[in-house]
Formats: sequence, structure tokens, C-alpha cells
Amino acid sequence: MFISNAYAQTAGAADPGLMGNLSTFIPLILMFVVMYFLMIRPQQKRAKEQKAMMDALTKGDEVVTVGGVLGRVVKVTDVYVTLEVASGTEIVVQKPSVTTLLPKGTLKSL
Repeated sequence: MFISNAYAQTAGAADPGLMGNLSTFIPLILMFVVMYFLMIRPQQKRAKEQKAMMDALTKGDEVVTVGGVLGRVVKVTDVYVTLEVASGTEIVVQKPSVTTLLPKGTLKSL
């Protein structure tokens, strides 16, 4: 009595086609492109630079570890680096824990 019947419209709806479907995904695609250039690509670049720095470590280099320990490289192996942190005091750390290569002459007290 108070409720009228609602019928679906069948004849007037047009098929959106390929452009209609593509336009709904454009914001999602743009979001992934922006994420790639702002987050993923710089991270890959930093990882590549870090790996190149670890591969180029040689005896006498001055480095900083993840824990903030400064030292001079005494010995380099495939997995470990031996650092001299004071006169006569050496520690062995894993290669990936070396984060920064310091300029020569930074550690004068060793």
C-alpha cells in the first residue's frame, strides 16, 4: 500500500567497454608507480651501494658498525671483518654490520 515496486532498468544502460574498465584501475596503477619511484627504487639503490661498499672493504679502512663502534679494518674474510677499536684491542664483526666507510684519518687515536 505505502511501498511502491522498484524495477531494474534494462534497456538504457550502456556497456562501458574497455575505457570504462581501464579508467577504474588508473588510480591504482598510478599509486603503484608512485610507490615504486618513492620507496622501492631508492631502497634498491641503497642496498646496491651497501653491497658494493662491503665488497670493497680492505685492510686499513676506517668504518662504523651498526652498533656505533668505530674501528680500523685489520682483516677481511668472506663473512667477517676484524676491527681494531683501540691499540691492541680487536673485535670480529659480521660484514653486513658495517654501515659506513669513514674518510681516511678520521680515527687518529688508534
